[in-house]
Amino acid sequence: MKKFLFLLLLIPYFTFSQEDSFFEKPPVFPNCESVEIDALQNCFDTNVLNHIYNTFKTPEIVSEEKYNGEVVVLFEVDKEGAFHVIYVDAMYDDLKDEATRVFDALPKIKPGTYNGKPTFKQYSLPIQIPIVNQMVPAKAVTKEVKKLSIEDAIKTEYDSVNKKLVPYTNKEYTSQLNIPFTHSGYAKFDRNINLVGTNSHTASKPFVYEDVSKYYDFKAENEALKKGKETLVSRKLWDEHLVRYQAENYWFTIDPIFDFEVGKDTDADFSSTYNNTRGINIQGGLGEKFSFYASVFESQGRFAQYYNQYAESIKASDEVAIIPGRGIAKRFKDDSYDYPVAEAYLSYAPTDFLNVQFGHGKNFIGDGYRSLFLSDVASPSTFFKINTKFWKIKYTNTWMWLKDVTPAGTDEDGAYLSKYMATHFLSWNATKRLNIGFFESIVWAKSQNRGFDVNYLNPIIFYRAIEFETGQDAGNAIMGLSAKYKINDNINAYSQFVLDEFSLSDITGGEKSWKNKFGYQLGLKYYNAFKVDNLLLQAEYNRVRPYTYSHNNTFLNYGHNNQSMAHLWGANFSELVLIGRYSYKRWFANAKMVLGSRGLDFDNAISYGSNIYESYNDRPGDTGITVGQGNKTKTFYTNLQAGYLINPATNLKIFADISVRDFNPEAQTTTTFKNNTVWFNFGIRTDLFNWYFDL
Repeated sequence: MKKFLFLLLLIPYFTFSQEDSFFEKPPVFPNCESVEIDALQNCFDTNVLNHIYNTFKTPEIVSEEKYNGEVVVLFEVDKEGAFHVIYVDAMYDDLKDEATRVFDALPKIKPGTYNGKPTFKQYSLPIQIPIVNQMVPAKAVTKEVKKLSIEDAIKTEYDSVNKKLVPYTNKEYTSQLNIPFTHSGYAKFDRNINLVGTNSHTASKPFVYEDVSKYYDFKAENEALKKGKETLVSRKLWDEHLVRYQAENYWFTIDPIFDFEVGKDTDADFSSTYNNTRGINIQGGLGEKFSFYASVFESQGRFAQYYNQYAESIKASDEVAIIPGRGIAKRFKDDSYDYPVAEAYLSYAPTDFLNVQFGHGKNFIGDGYRSLFLSDVASPSTFFKINTKFWKIKYTNTWMWLKDVTPAGTDEDGAYLSKYMATHFLSWNATKRLNIGFFESIVWAKSQNRGFDVNYLNPIIFYRAIEFETGQDAGNAIMGLSAKYKINDNINAYSQFVLDEFSLSDITGGEKSWKNKFGYQLGLKYYNAFKVDNLLLQAEYNRVRPYTYSHNNTFLNYGHNNQSMAHLWGANFSELVLIGRYSYKRWFANAKMVLGSRGLDFDNAISYGSNIYESYNDRPGDTGITVGQGNKTKTFYTNLQAGYLINPATNLKIFADISVRDFNPEAQTTTTFKNNTVWFNFGIRTDLFNWYFDL
């Protein structure tokens, strides 16, 4: 007698609330095409169950050994309507083979849809052994029921938790986790979220998976990259997290972090460059609305000569160096650096329109490669962030705890002093093509009489007004405007304008006053350029006047750990950036060129406006202030990189690149050196953050 089981727990890979069920439709068998939409899922279930009942043959060894247990089958219906077995968990290999055979025999049907477009649908089927026909009610069996005491019941609690495990379904792709922010990684879905007619908001980064999953099918894209290997070692190497665990109401993954690189700098007086990073990455979710993330890096490295020189020039008062974008470094051996880094956050969405995060990491505001508002070029910092979405608006409020590590920024005990930054960014989709953004930020100092100012907790107040009330020296306020226009589905233009000082008479006076502290950005992105799929071309121009982001009180500059919180060049520069990115399956290639001119300082205690950590009171004059004044320096930087994505789940890559840098100041100083560098590099790394070497 043919046998089959139990119930079908249909758990779609994409998990939606009942309110969102309008957007998705299950796969449809031919005999289900005429049924009501509300009954389609039940009709699908019935067809699958009937097929298994009429096809499944219990292996002989299972019957002989009178095995009692279950087989768990994880399967999917792809975009073409074909059934595929992803994973089978069973005591016997014969059961695994039989389950695979049965599902391979299912016919091709109409695929499931999401927003009217064919999509993958994934399901889990636990099969009880011995099997019974689910379609025929089992005969009632009368037996004595023993009532458990409280003591007996609680002794089974641990075992009951283990029984609640379910097949892993990649819940991260619809979770409240941040998508690790790398420019190359975000390029994969940048076109999708910028299509004409979408109501997306693309400036405030990093994005959470739940927001982007509406526009980009992470699961389908990663499935297309699968190697298709069956062994555990092969799956962990090429396709999966090292450890992944999922129960009814929680899940988590654990992965190692690697960044092993070796290279050669032709301008250096040492033999080779290298980076040796080991770490661990943990992420997960509790329920549908709460996610957590933590990564710990232990690193030693020696970089190109110009990078080492810069790292030591911005060092903390009693340390060896600060590795740009990473953190304070200690000496390792004779000429290398030891720089541990940790990043972590909690992410919670109490409602559909609100996400709250608290953690230690980086944030970015802008649509370009650079940001003149808030960038990720500095070391990680502690932050609290609220993202609110409604109608055509997204409103981002971020509060950050920063450090001043200059000699003037230490207290009598030698501890680094704290300062605070609060930002507002309002993004409004004015039309289906035009987005307008308003930005404001304030930096204020922690002192004996002033700590975290509650005035700046108000998410809808103008910081300029508070700065005026509390006194100009109490804070450093910056304002900005942004705009993005979608010319068509493949081309969009973007811009930023930042204003650090506003004096109408000085701006209109025509004397190039030092108070004209502003900067702007103009950019263009071209997706699927020249009709080549996955080819992105980008051009961006940035220009910032002297003394922007600085203050008369050096403690109130727009920086953290001796690094700018906006553009990594500080101020007093103009720059052109050209970028190309291409990917094909797991292969990728990136090209970048930066041409710039900036005005650096001489060794004469006069600030020409580039170094935001210098007081603008030390300027050479009040008028005639121009971009590039001071030690005029021409910069050329280009980088070519190619590589292969080893594991999409962890973003582990192998790559090779070459960087060419020509840094040519008019005069060399104690901190400014002429460099003509060719840097070859090869490595394997878990790509989780942007690393900027175009200093």
